[in-house]
Amino acid sequence: MEVIPAMTDAPRVSKRALSAVVASAVAPSGELHRSIDWKGAFWVASGVPALVLFSIGSIAATVGSPSWLVWSVSIVFGFFQSFVYAEIAGLFPNKAGGASVYGAMAWLRYSKFVAPVSVWCNWMAWSTVLAIGSGLAAGYILTALFPADAAIHTKQITLLDLGFLTEGLALRLNAQFVIAAALLLLCFAVQHHGILQAARVQTVVGLAVLIPLLIVGIVPFLTGDVVRQNFEPFAPLNGAWNAQGWTLFAGGLFLAAWSTYGFETAVCYTREFKNPEKDTFKAIFYSGLLCLVMFILVPLAFQGALGVERLTSEDIVAGTGVAAAMASMISSGPGAAVGNVLVVMLVLALLLSIMTSMAGTARTLYQGSVDGWLPKYLGHVNRHGAPTRAMWTNLTFNFILLMMSDYVFVLAASSVCYIIFNFLNLNAGWLHRVDSPDTPRPWRAPTVLLAIGVFLSFVNALLMGWGANVWGDGALITGLVAAALILPVFLFRHYVQDKGVFPSSLYEGLGVSEGGHLAKRAGILPYLVLIGGAFIVFLGHLLARMAG
Repeated sequence: MEVIPAMTDAPRVSKRALSAVVASAVAPSGELHRSIDWKGAFWVASGVPALVLFSIGSIAATVGSPSWLVWSVSIVFGFFQSFVYAEIAGLFPNKAGGASVYGAMAWLRYSKFVAPVSVWCNWMAWSTVLAIGSGLAAGYILTALFPADAAIHTKQITLLDLGFLTEGLALRLNAQFVIAAALLLLCFAVQHHGILQAARVQTVVGLAVLIPLLIVGIVPFLTGDVVRQNFEPFAPLNGAWNAQGWTLFAGGLFLAAWSTYGFETAVCYTREFKNPEKDTFKAIFYSGLLCLVMFILVPLAFQGALGVERLTSEDIVAGTGVAAAMASMISSGPGAAVGNVLVVMLVLALLLSIMTSMAGTARTLYQGSVDGWLPKYLGHVNRHGAPTRAMWTNLTFNFILLMMSDYVFVLAASSVCYIIFNFLNLNAGWLHRVDSPDTPRPWRAPTVLLAIGVFLSFVNALLMGWGANVWGDGALITGLVAAALILPVFLFRHYVQDKGVFPSSLYEGLGVSEGGHLAKRAGILPYLVLIGGAFIVFLGHLLARMAG
C-alpha cells in the first residue's frame, strides 16, 4: 500500500509558486489566463475617454456651436446601450472578444453568414484606433520638436493615389509614419506579456492621463472662463436648423459614436476575469460612468473656454494644436512648460487608447478564430496568455492605414463598420432572451432597457445613412465594402479549413453539443429586423442627398 507523506514532511511552497500552479490549472497552456478583476478591465478600458481628442476639432468644424450637444447625446446613447451588452456578456463567461462575439451567438441561429459580420465589423472599427491614435501622437511629437516650417512636416513619398475613394486620399511614407510605427511597437511590447501586465501598466498611465484631462474639464468652469457667448448662436455651421443643418448634426452624432460607445470594450475580457459573474457588469458599468463624465465635461469646457472659432482652427482640427489650447485653458497663458507637460500627457493619452484598442481587438480576432469565424492561425496565444498572432495581424493592418493621408476619412469608414456591429448586437439582446430564456444570467437588464437598445439600433442605422458621407463622399460605400470583406474570409475558414463544420467550442454557452439543434423561437422577426435596418440606412442616405 502506498504511504502518503504527512503534511509536516511536505516542502514549503511559496505564495508565488502556489499562484503559478493555480493559474496553470485555471488556464491551460494555449488559452487566455483568468488573471484580472473588473478593476483591471476598467483600467484597460480607461483609454476610451481620450478618444474625444481624436475628433473634437473635426466635429466642431463640421457641426458648429451645437457640437457640445453632439457629444452629450452620443454618450447618453452609449450608456443606455451598454446595459444590453452587460447582459449578453454574462451568458458566455468562457468567451473573450467582447460584445460582438456574444452578439454573433444570437445571430448564428438564423444565419451563419450574418453572425461573423458582428465580429468582423467590431474589429474593423476598433482596430483603426491604433493607426489614428499613433498618427496623432506622432504629430504631437513632431510639432513639439520641430518648428512649423521645418521640412520634416511636409516631406513625404507618395506610394499610391486613392483619390477614387475621396479627394486627396493617398498612401504615403513620411516622418509621422516612422514615429507612429515605433509607438505601435512599444505598445505591442507591453501587451506581449499578457492582460495582467497590460492592466498594471495602464493603471499607472491611466491615472497620469485621466487626472489632467479631468482638470482641463473642470478648471475653466471654476475660473469663469466658460462663457455663454461661446455657445451662441445655437445653430449648425450652415446657420439654420434646416435639412442641411440636421444633416451636419447627424454627421456629428455618427462620428462621435465611434468614440463614445467605445467603453463596451470593458467586456472583451470576460474570459480573463477571475470571477466573470460579478466582474462583467461592474467593468462596463463603471467604465460607462467614467465616460459619461468625460465626454460631457471635456467638450463643454473646450467650447466654453475656447469658442467655436478657436476650436475649429486648422491646428486643432488636425490635432497638432490641442496641447497649446489645453494649456491656455488652465493657465493665464500657454506657457512653454505647461504646454510641454500637456504634450507628454496627450501622447500618453493616445498611447493609452492604443493599448485599450490593441488588447480588445486582439481578443476579438482570437475568439473569432476559436469559434470558427476567422482563420485558424489567429487562435494562438503565447505562454503569457497573450494572443500574439492576432496582435501582429492588427499591427500589419494598421501599418497600412498609417500610410493614409486622411485619418478623418479612415475614422468615418470604420464608423460605418462600428454602427453595423452596434445594430446587430443591440438586437442580440432580445434574441438571446427569446431563444435562451432559461439560461442563467448573472445580470439581467430591465426589459425597458432592452427595448431602448432596439430603438437606438435603428437610430444609429439612420445616423449612418444620413451622416456618413458628411465626412467624404465615399465614406459610406467604403465602410460597407470593408464590412463585406468578412464573407470571403469566413468562406475560407468554414468551408476550406473546417470542411463546413464549426468547432465544438463555438457552441459553448448555448446549451447544445457540436452540431446540435439550435432552437429558433423568434421566427421571421430577425430577418425583418435586418430588412428594416437596411431600409432605415437607405432612408437616411436619401435625407442626406435631399439636403444637398
